[in-house]
Amino acid sequence: MNMTTITFDSVKYKETTKQQWQASAQAWHQWGPLLSTWLGSATDTLLDMAGVSPGHRILDVAAGAGGQTLVAARRVGPTGSVLATDLSDKILEFAAADACKAGLGNIETRVLDGEGLDVLNPESFDVVISRVGMIYFPDQQKALKGMHRALKPGGRMASIVYSTAENNGFFSVPVSIIRRRAKLPPPLPGQPGPFSLGAPGVLEEAYRQAGFRDIQTQVISAPLRVSSANECLRFEQESFGALHQMLSGLNNDECEAAWQEIEQAFKKFEGANGFEGPCELVLSVGTK
Repeated sequence: MNMTTITFDSVKYKETTKQQWQASAQAWHQWGPLLSTWLGSATDTLLDMAGVSPGHRILDVAAGAGGQTLVAARRVGPTGSVLATDLSDKILEFAAADACKAGLGNIETRVLDGEGLDVLNPESFDVVISRVGMIYFPDQQKALKGMHRALKPGGRMASIVYSTAENNGFFSVPVSIIRRRAKLPPPLPGQPGPFSLGAPGVLEEAYRQAGFRDIQTQVISAPLRVSSANECLRFEQESFGALHQMLSGLNNDECEAAWQEIEQAFKKFEGANGFEGPCELVLSVGTK
């Protein structure tokens, strides 16, 4: 009897991911104020850990609409610069427009796969940052080694990822409901996803394998606070391409039923002060 081993198709995954971000770019940008409130403190802490200072040249990988890009650009000042890269040209257009609107002339954007950083000049950046982006790279080691190559000796790699599913109910609740309804198998070996680097020690080991040293890690609580379960549902429906990717095998009625179940499950996170979705982040910095 022949056994067929199902393997993860990274090429197809990456193309689908790009399409999803192209489609959700405007929504992600529109939710920017929420992203800044939710992830702002963690971003500031990460930049502190990485020692981002005036005059530094920063590489922002999987920059998205660039909320953290602008924060970094203000830190490095006019004598420094930030190169924001992403797979989606549409989402980078919003980052570039926001930089212009903010009067920040030290930001450049470039469409670039996070696993294809070898096109950049080696040893040309002081700090590389990546905020909840690396979790979706099919080949995380290739990405990290590319970041290592791009850094000057003594430069720092700084990233934020989600920790474990049980500590991130705002995301794991919809993932588990959709996985059950769509009859999806557990993630295949090597398959990226929101919690792929979140277990204790996993991110640090990934850094070590890529050649980083003096690795420092902080785990922080960053609850997602919005007015209601319905508002959180809207945020994730409009902005989280990973969920739409998982729903792609269901018809419209089945998708609607899944979203309704997710909203109902979200109500357990509602209280007197609105919705507070559990979120825990891992912040890690390593030195070249």
